[in-house]
Amino acid sequence: MTDKQIKFLGWLASTLAILMYVSYIPQIIGNLNGNKTSFIQPLVAAVNCIVWACYGFFKKDRDLPLVFANIPGIIFGLIAAITAL
Repeated sequence: MTDKQIKFLGWLASTLAILMYVSYIPQIIGNLNGNKTSFIQPLVAAVNCIVWACYGFFKKDRDLPLVFANIPGIIFGLIAAITAL
């Protein structure tokens, strides 16, 4: 694959990851409306995203698509976990 194709693939994967974590919004709304769900999966997802974001940010050649893809997972994962309690 060319460098251009690899870069496109990175940003495509980032976009899909963001969409995956934005999908927590209906769960959050349900939690706030009293239809509580388990907090475990979104909490584990948030921790996973924290680790990946740190990896992408602190490695020698920063991987910003990786960092940006995981920030929504941190935010929405924590919100979903907290509202499920």
